[in-house]
This record gives sequence, C-alpha cells and structure tokens, in this order.
Amino acid sequence: MHRPGNSLRSLTAALLVSGALGLGACGTVETDTRPAVSAASPSPSAVLPAGSGSTSGPGPDGIPIRQATPEAGEVLAQPVRLQVEGTGIDLEVVPTGVRDDGAMTIPDNHYQAGWYRYGPAPGSSNGAAVLAAHVDSQTESLPIAGLKDVLPGTRVTVTLDDGSAVLYQTSQVESIAKRSLDGHRLFDRSGSPVLKVVTCGGRWLDAESDYEDNVVLTAAPLP
Repeated sequence: MHRPGNSLRSLTAALLVSGALGLGACGTVETDTRPAVSAASPSPSAVLPAGSGSTSGPGPDGIPIRQATPEAGEVLAQPVRLQVEGTGIDLEVVPTGVRDDGAMTIPDNHYQAGWYRYGPAPGSSNGAAVLAAHVDSQTESLPIAGLKDVLPGTRVTVTLDDGSAVLYQTSQVESIAKRSLDGHRLFDRSGSPVLKVVTCGGRWLDAESDYEDNVVLTAAPLP
C-alpha cells in the first residue's frame, strides 16, 4: 500500500513548470531547487490572501459561488475543502510546495489534500489547479481511493477560505502510468481553467514501494 510520507513520485519530473525549476542530470528537479518567483511563477502571497474577489450569489447550500473565470487582476482566496458529489471524498485542503527531492509535498494523513500553491488556485481564469492526496495508509484505504470510480458529469466543489466555492464538473478520470505522466500538462499554467485531483492507483510494486499509476480527475469550471 502507499504509505503516508511517500510522495507522488511521478510528480518529481512533473514539477518543471514554465521553466521555473532547474533540471538535473537526468531531467528531474534538482534536490536543492525551489520554485522561482517570477512573472511566470507568482509567489504564494500573490494568490493566497482571503476575503477578496467577486461572487455570483448563493449556491444550493447557501454558500456563495465564486465566478469560475474571475476578472483580470482578481486576487484569489485559498482552497480549504474538496468535495466530490456522490462519493466519500470530503477533504480539508492545505497549501503545499516542493520537497527536497523535487516532488510535490502531500499531507501525511487521511483527511487532507494538498494544493500546489506555486500554481493556479481554484477559480483562476487560466491553468490547472492541482490537488493531491494519499490513496491509503498502512492499514486502510482512504476516501480519495474512490477517485478512480468517479463518472464524467460528477460535480466537484472546492470551498475557499473566504466562504465562497468554485464548482466544477468532471470531464474525465484517467489512470496514467507514472513513468509516462505528462507533468507539463498536469501543471499547466496557461491553458483553460481546470481542476486536477491526483492520487495513486494501479498495481502495487513491491520493488519500488509505490503504485504503478496515478489516477487523475480533470474537471472544468461550471459557469
């Protein structure tokens, strides 16, 4: 099983986003490299402040719904909760970054997902907001294990720390071999706004102490 404390190892090379990270000898992120702060790689403080941005009225549960494509210059709030309709996936979301080995940091527990804070935030008008969580612990499967069974059309809600929410609709769920995961596509900063939710899947590989695949849910913002 995938032990908490391991990362999505396939994300090591994937974190070469917009040229912001240096390349090592084998095409992986150097272990002492951190995301650079530049126009292509905004600092977390540029995207995390709460309490700003417009909303478009209350949703079905009385929670204000943030516009899926905010106006230019809007400062976005931080995601704090991920819910996938019709499943047991209901996780707290915390901002995460990059480990010393270049892999995306993932919370070491069963109730949190990590948001890659050096990329777009949910509700951004461009690029992929990436959330990731462990699929199981040493003793049990975790809620995110149900990600592989989510059907297209399923609604995904990301609640922000200003009390608003961004609504998404699942377009596809893929099981992708870690060795072939396209990190530049996963962490895209310039394309259409999407949400990517990632966990491990496929066969457990004893020799590597890791799963063979990543399960990736892609969802588009609802208007």
